Order: sequence, then structure tokens, then C-alpha cells
Amino acid sequence: MARAGLTAERVVAAAADLADEVGFEHISLSALARRFGVKDASLYSHVKNLHDLRTRIAFLAGGEMIDRIADAVAGRAGKDALAAFADAYRAYALEHPGRYASTQIRIDQSLAATSPAFARTAEVTHGMLRAYGLEEPDLTDAVRLLRSTFHGYCALEATGAFGASRDVRTSWNRAVDALHVALEHWPREEPPGGEPSSAPVVP
Repeated sequence: MARAGLTAERVVAAAADLADEVGFEHISLSALARRFGVKDASLYSHVKNLHDLRTRIAFLAGGEMIDRIADAVAGRAGKDALAAFADAYRAYALEHPGRYASTQIRIDQSLAATSPAFARTAEVTHGMLRAYGLEEPDLTDAVRLLRSTFHGYCALEATGAFGASRDVRTSWNRAVDALHVALEHWPREEPPGGEPSSAPVVP
């Protein structure tokens, strides 16, 4: 029988902590059950399987991460918002490596569509980028540029892959400066017919 008070929320929170400790790829239902002092079968009352558990961790971590980012960018725009966004992203990735790794897994789009965290992430990210005058399809391209740059940098930094004597934080700040310049001078895609879009930017 599961320990009294065991809930899906407690199980997922404990799994997220475990992921930070041992690595997201190393979490298992058996290890999690040992943490609670219960049989593996007790967890199946709260999560369907390991895939379900990992998806729930991703939703939890995504919510935590965007809350931190939203707080950081509140009241800011342009380069200040970009730098605050980037710094909050990097801080979360380095402080919570297992949780952060979960946010990089592919989530079924039908599930993602029901997630408040996913919706808020899009809202905050798009809001920041629209201050640069971007709209679709350039908005999606810019999001992909930021995500790949931030993730690549954090992944390399976390493994100590930057071996040069140059301060890693200084290089990070310079990378954010470069992204700001790129966003300000974005090569906007022309719509069919070759005429630039005259549609207003959504605030």
C-alpha cells in the first residue's frame, strides 16, 4: 500500500529533485519508490509509467522556469528584456540540471496544448520578441535562434567544455549582445509576391 499522503504532485516534485541529483536520464520508478519507502506498484496510482513521469517533470520544470523568466523581464523591453530573459534561463539551467534537461524532451503536441506553462512560455517569449518588431514567420525563426543559442551554451558550460581562459560569464554577455544586434537587424522574410508585409505588429 502506498504511504499515506502520497499524491501525484508529491511524486512528481520528488522525481524532479531526483533528476537534479542523479540526472534526468537516470531517474526510474524504482529509485523514486525507494525514496518514498514504498513498492514500485504504489506509484502507479499516481503516474502511468516512466514516460508519463518524465512528461510531468517537464511540465513542472517548464512552469518553474517561465515563472522565473517572467519575473525577470517584467517591466523591461528590448535589450534589457533580452538580457534578463537570457540570464534567468541560464541560472535555472545551471541550478537545476535535471529539471532543465526535462524541458528539452519532445512533448506530444496534444498534451502541450493543454499546458499553462507552455502557453505562458510562448506568451512571454513572443512578447519580448515583438518589441523588436518581429511577426510570423520571423517570430518562430527568432525563437528557434534564441533557444538553440541558450541551450547550446548552457549545455556546454554545464559540462565544463569551455576550456579557454576567457571568463565564461563575459562570453555569455557578449553572446547576448550579439543576439540583440541580430534581432534589431533581422532579415525579415517577404510574403508571397515579394512585397513587405504592412500588417501591424501585435503588442
